[in-house]
Amino acid sequence: MSYFNNKTIWITGASSGIGEAFVHELAKHSCRLILSSRKRDELERVKKEAALIDENCLVLPLDLANYHNMKLIVEEATNHFGKVDILINNAGLSQRSLIAETDISVDEKLMQVNYLGTVALSKAILPHFIANKSGHFAVVTSLMGRFGSPYRSGYCGAKHALHGFFDVMRMEHEKDGVAVTMICPGFIQTNVSKNALTGDGSTQNTMDEATSKGLSPQVCVQKALKAIRKKKFETYIGQGEVKGIYMKRFFPKLLHKLVLKSQVR
Repeated sequence: MSYFNNKTIWITGASSGIGEAFVHELAKHSCRLILSSRKRDELERVKKEAALIDENCLVLPLDLANYHNMKLIVEEATNHFGKVDILINNAGLSQRSLIAETDISVDEKLMQVNYLGTVALSKAILPHFIANKSGHFAVVTSLMGRFGSPYRSGYCGAKHALHGFFDVMRMEHEKDGVAVTMICPGFIQTNVSKNALTGDGSTQNTMDEATSKGLSPQVCVQKALKAIRKKKFETYIGQGEVKGIYMKRFFPKLLHKLVLKSQVR
C-alpha cells in the first residue's frame, strides 16, 4: 500500500512547474488533494488534466503575499476533508538582479511571498497538526537556501530564512508528531526564471540556460516524494550543482571561486 494512500495533501503553487508535477504524481495514489495558487483557472486545468474529481480534490486559490488571512484559508481546507496530513509548501518567486540594481521593494516582495506567506500558512495549520498528533510540512526551498549565487540575493535570503524557521519547527514540535522535510532543488525545467523578478520588480520573461538544462519536474517530484515518505530532514535534488552543498561545508572559498567563474544567471 502506498504511503500516501488515504492522506489529504495540500500543495501550494500547484498551477505550474514543480507544484503541477506534484499533483500529477500524487494523483496516481488514493489520496485527497488540495490545490492552491493565485490562478484558479490554471488550478482547474491541472485538476482536469490529472483526472481528479470533486470527491478527492479541492481547488483553493491562495495568494501568499496576503498572509494575514491564512487562518480563514486553513479553516476552509481542514473543514472540507476533515483533516490535512501533509502541507507541501511549494509556491515561491525567484529573482535575477544584482544587489546594487535591486529596489528594496523587490526584497520585500520576495520575503512576503517566499518567507512570510509560507510561515503564516504553516503557523495557521500548526494547531490542526498538534490536535491530530500528526502532520508533515514538506517545504520546497532551494539549493540557494544553503549557499548563495549572484543575481539571487533576495531569493537566497528568503530561502535561507525558511531553513532557519523550519529547523526550529521540527525541534519544537517533534513531540507533537509533526515532521518537517526540506526539499532543496537545483536547476529544474520550470518557468521559475521566466517569472523571476528583476531589479525594478518587473519579470525577467526569459529562460535561463542552466534552468533549461535542469532536471524535469517529474524527476524532481519523484525524488521529493521519496524523501517525504522517509521523513528525511533534508534532501538535495539536482545534477552537478548539488555538490555545492558539500563544498560550502568543507571548501567554502573554493565554492566562492567556482560560482563566480561559472557566471550562472
